[in-house]
This record gives sequence, structure tokens and C-alpha cells, in this order.
Amino acid sequence: MTAATSALPAPPQPRHATPANLTPYWLSAPALLLFATLLLTPLLLTAVLSFNVYDHATGVQAGRYTLEHYAHVFGDSYYYTIFWRTLWISALVTGICVLVGAPEAYVLSRMRDPWRSILLLVVLAPLLVSVVVRAFGWSMLLGPEGLVNGALRAIGLGPVKMLYTEIAIVIALVHVMLPFMVIPVWTSLQKLDPGVENAALSLGASPFTTLRRVVLPQIMPGLLSGSLIVFGLAASSFAIPGLLGGRRLKMVATVVYDEYLHELNWPLGATVALVLLVANLLLMLSLNRSVERRYRRALG
Repeated sequence: MTAATSALPAPPQPRHATPANLTPYWLSAPALLLFATLLLTPLLLTAVLSFNVYDHATGVQAGRYTLEHYAHVFGDSYYYTIFWRTLWISALVTGICVLVGAPEAYVLSRMRDPWRSILLLVVLAPLLVSVVVRAFGWSMLLGPEGLVNGALRAIGLGPVKMLYTEIAIVIALVHVMLPFMVIPVWTSLQKLDPGVENAALSLGASPFTTLRRVVLPQIMPGLLSGSLIVFGLAASSFAIPGLLGGRRLKMVATVVYDEYLHELNWPLGATVALVLLVANLLLMLSLNRSVERRYRRALG
């Protein structure tokens, strides 16, 4: 064996688990245990409850299980209407929040103090007020004698029924969910180098082309995060659909509330809640994968 060959480093030996390598797992164990206790355990109990037999005379029959509740939900067109209304309202709210929140975040990122702090306070102000208070405020604004109908009446357009309609729910949800879209997009814009935009403009690109080809692909993670948050919160919202939609215009959360507290049919309420959870997860994972694929393709 030559000297050059003997000088070669020895191949790396497989690493075995040592107490030092397990330190991160031990450090994260309390957080994982808390996560499992506060989130996974209630979900598991809700899943078990959805299979319990329910009798209108005696209530929930512990220890007896059935698929009747799932068959009832998937076999009744009433629930299809409720789920369809919930999903399209949530998708519409998400789209409006993207169209309004992304430009607002862009303007916010280009401002300087103190105007940036003032606008940021305006964006976050709705989060400082209870959702119930905001819902009552919108009910007064959109009511038959509210400020909006008063303005329409003053210009001769007459009163328009907005309260207890999908329009009222969409308007109020956009007002509530807009900060959850602005903040992730604004955070992504903070990581964007302004020199990249200036380079594109100096090379002859128009401002619109710069926004579309340079800025938009780089803030796509923020748009995706905001969209997922807004869609999930809108689909599971209860206070605004309950107060502005009325008793006839129901969404999934109001149906779950009725089954739990009015009908006392806890297994059916748990079934509807789990179906909504699974539908939300499937839609959000599909959107996440689709947007990430386009994002990677755009960035090469």
C-alpha cells in the first residue's frame, strides 16, 4: 500500500443513538405531550362520540356504536346544501381577502414610519374587538334601518335586504379575516430585497410586469399561508353566521351548535364536525400542494 493510499481518510462509521443525540427529543417531549393532550385527545374523543348510538328518550348510549350518523349525513341532501354553502362562502371570503389584503400589505411594506405604524394599527384594530361585538355592529349597519340602507335610500336606490343573507356573512367575515391575510403577506414582503424590483425596472420591465414576475412569486408562501388560515377560520366560524345569517341561513358550525345544544344529539353533532374537519383538511392540502408546485415551477 502506497503512502498516498494510506493517507486517505477512513470511511465514516454509522452513528448510533447516544444520549446526546436524543437531547432534542427529550426537550420537545413536554411540548408534544401538551399538544397531544390539548388537541389530539379531544379529537379522538369526538371521533369516538360520533359512533355512539343515540336514543331520543335516553340520550347517548355509551358502549354501543353505529355508522347511522354518517349514513344520515351523507344520505341527506340538507347537509349537502349546508356544506356547499359553507365551502363557497369560505372560498369567496378567501378570494376577496387575497384581492384586498395583498395590495394592502404591499402598500404597508412601502410606507415609512409613522404612517406604517398607523396603518398597521388600523389593520390589527379588528382583532382587538370581540367577534360578537363586530357581528352586532354589522347587523346595525346592514339592517333595514341601518346606515347602509339609509345611504341607499338617500340616493334613491331604495332599501336593499342585506341582513340575514349571504352578503352580510361575506362582508362581516372579510372584515374579521382580513388581518390574517395581510400579516403573512407583509411578512413575506419584508424578506424581499428592493434591489430586485429596481433591477427589473432598470432592465425595461413595466411596474405591472415587475409585480407579476418578480414580486408575486416571492410572496406566494405568504399568500398561501394567509389563504389557508382565512379559509379554515371562515369555514369553521360560528358567531358571524349565527348572528348575521339567522336561523334559516345556516352554516356547518351553526348546525353543530344546534345538534349539541338544541337537539342534544351529540353523536350527530360530532359527526358533522368531523366531516367538516376532513373536508377542510383535504381542500387545504390540495391547495397547498397545487400552489407549491406552481411556486417551484416559477422559481425553477
